[in-house]
Amino acid sequence: MRGEALGLHWTDVHLAEGTLLVRWSLTAVNNNQLYLGHPKTKASQNWGSLSPRVVAALQRQAALARVGQPAGVPLERLVFCRPDGAPLRPQGVLVELRRRAAEISLPRIGVHDLRHTAATIMISSRVPLAVFSKTLRHSTLSTTVNLYGHLLPHAARDAVTAIGRALERADRKRSIESDGASGMRVA
Repeated sequence: MRGEALGLHWTDVHLAEGTLLVRWSLTAVNNNQLYLGHPKTKASQNWGSLSPRVVAALQRQAALARVGQPAGVPLERLVFCRPDGAPLRPQGVLVELRRRAAEISLPRIGVHDLRHTAATIMISSRVPLAVFSKTLRHSTLSTTVNLYGHLLPHAARDAVTAIGRALERADRKRSIESDGASGMRVA
C-alpha cells in the first residue's frame, strides 16, 4: 500500500471520475536503492474508487505540483514526491507518519495499520464482503476472509437472524394457508 501510493503517477489519477489506477509500486531494495515496479499481484493492479475527501486532498496535492509549471501542461510525474520530482523514500514516509501520530498523541502506527483501520470500518459499516475485498484489491475472497474473518461476528449473527426470519415467514404463510383450507377465518 505504501509502495503503491509512492508509485502513483498523475496520469493514473482521474479526479473528475473519482478513480485511480494502481499500476506501479515504489520499493527500496539492495541497500535502500529505489525501484519502481509493478505491484506484487495481478489483483493489485486495478482501479480504485476515491472518496470525496480523498479527491479534495489530491486536488490540493495537484495544485502544489502545478506550482512553477506552465498553465495547461498536464501533470505527469509522481503524485507524492520531493519538490524536484524525485521519489520519496518509503522509510522516510513511515518516519514522518509516526512523528505526526506522536504529535497528536496517537499510538505508534504503520501504513498497514491505516489499511486495517479502513478494513475494520468497512466491516463494521457492513460493506458487502465482495465489495470490501475488491476495495482492498485482494486477489481472492478467501484472502479477505482469512485476514479479516475474525472481525465478522455480525455477519454470523445476521445470517442466523435472516434464516430465523425466513423460517418465521414460512411458518406464518403455512399457518395462513392451512387455516384458509380448513375454512377458518384468520384475523
